Amino acid sequence: MKKPFTLFAVLLTALLTACGWQFKNSERFPEELRTLRYESTDQYSDMSRILRNQLLLNDITLVPQENRSHIATLRLNSAESTSRVASVFKQAREAEKILSLTVKATVSVPQKGDYPLEVSVFRTFFDDSRAALAKSEEQESIMKQMYEQASRQLLIKMVGLHKELSNK
Repeated sequence: MKKPFTLFAVLLTALLTACGWQFKNSERFPEELRTLRYESTDQYSDMSRILRNQLLLNDITLVPQENRSHIATLRLNSAESTSRVASVFKQAREAEKILSLTVKATVSVPQKGDYPLEVSVFRTFFDDSRAALAKSEEQESIMKQMYEQASRQLLIKMVGLHKELSNK
């Protein structure tokens, strides 16, 4: 009984890897956005570094800012994080927080205009004041994951600009 299942799993894996199957979000970027100038108010912030890495991972060529030719520009305008209390302990101490991250960016394409992009990411965070150091590390890890998710969402929105760019 175990051999047919193993054989089926191996066969299915081989078929899926050999046929070129890909996830839906691996669509190609519009040609106008395959080469970008990347600008940020703080080039060394976590959000800026993670977004730059996501661009490079998606085969987008980044050119230096000095190159002012007819190349599209992605500008990271802001990344704002906030936290709200979601629940409290019996002793009126914070128990759970809702962390939110809002990222605003603008894609400027020469002769086609500016396209504002905005994404928001939310997470819950259990905050126990008795383990302050461990919770601080956990919160930093959650924020890094939120930056990565926001970067991926920005890239998905950039792929979605394909229709608007082809109409102009």
